Amino acid sequence: MLASTPVASADHRFPSTTAAPGRDQYIDRLRSVMTALVILHHVAITYGAPGGWFYYELKPSGSASSILLTFFVATNQAYFMGFFFLLAGYFTPSSLERKGYGRFIGDRFLRLGLPLLAFILLIGPLTVAVAAAGQGKSFWGTLAWLWSHGTIINGPMWFVQALLIFTLGYCGWRAIGGALLSQGERKASPIPAQRWWLASALLVAAAAWLIRLAVPVGVNVMGLQLGYFAAYIFLFSLGIAAWRHDWLSQLQWKHARWWVLGLALSWPVMPAAIVAAFALKSRASFGGGSAWPAVIYAFWEPFVAWGLIAAWLLVFRAKMNGPSSFWSWVNRRAYAVYIIHPVVLVGVALLLHRWVAPALVKFAAAGALSCVGTWLVADPLVRMPGLRRIV
Repeated sequence: MLASTPVASADHRFPSTTAAPGRDQYIDRLRSVMTALVILHHVAITYGAPGGWFYYELKPSGSASSILLTFFVATNQAYFMGFFFLLAGYFTPSSLERKGYGRFIGDRFLRLGLPLLAFILLIGPLTVAVAAAGQGKSFWGTLAWLWSHGTIINGPMWFVQALLIFTLGYCGWRAIGGALLSQGERKASPIPAQRWWLASALLVAAAAWLIRLAVPVGVNVMGLQLGYFAAYIFLFSLGIAAWRHDWLSQLQWKHARWWVLGLALSWPVMPAAIVAAFALKSRASFGGGSAWPAVIYAFWEPFVAWGLIAAWLLVFRAKMNGPSSFWSWVNRRAYAVYIIHPVVLVGVALLLHRWVAPALVKFAAAGALSCVGTWLVADPLVRMPGLRRIV
């Protein structure tokens, strides 16, 4: 899958919404770490994990490195983009109520729509052309062909595309509801009981499985993998509810402990299922269909995701919520990093192509260089007049 964010000051941005004054710093740091994880996710695909990407040095295989990287990306995919949607949803109501419909929607098109358009028109084709040049094809010829054929490449900016759709949908829902924005209230209420956590996991899993009967994982509809959207829609909505009822500040280990335990118990199920599928020589897909691999994958994801998301939130709130100039610098550049990382990562992988080393070693080296390099490239972008208002 071609899968946050800033903030030196409270009004800077990621593909969520503009932050409200006084927002907790740990949330921005979480999104920066998730952004780095997105980069590493795509590095793993470069070196042998399955998934859609611009450049592959190694294809998925039965090697130990490929299997380990596959488990890494499967675990990421279970939760990290859904986590982005939850955090984006968390800041959506306050931003809408503070700005009003017109200014809020204009802001969303500026900070989401323009970067998406820039990726489709420039960054995506540039990344494809760099990858093609690394394989001995014409850089300019590839670029010209993509532009002349009107090829749309949204890459990891599918997230921004989906977030724009979700936020517009939320605006429509609020407008249809008829309540004045000035009447929006934030009322603390208890975190839902464990039976609701369980019910949500089962319902999201069932919805994902049903969607994948028609649209399997790996199939794009307008650049979106709808097979994952049951969790994305639920978690975005949960983020809105979490802001409204002040659930993030109330979250404690007593709420999450059963899900962290469930994570420990459920995570090995997927590796075991993959091994069993190989042993049985099963041709059934994990990504869709009615056979047992697809059912296991759909139900495995939320049981891993709920535990990981809760654990990340609790650890970062406890340990990563103090002032830090380093984190302010990192957070402020994270949205730009998310946008530009494909071309930097592909460039790094091509530079390391002739280096003979085990796949996991190259994964570690390319991952570190890509993360550092992309943040450094992003630094001047966020300083440019005009651009700094967008990224």
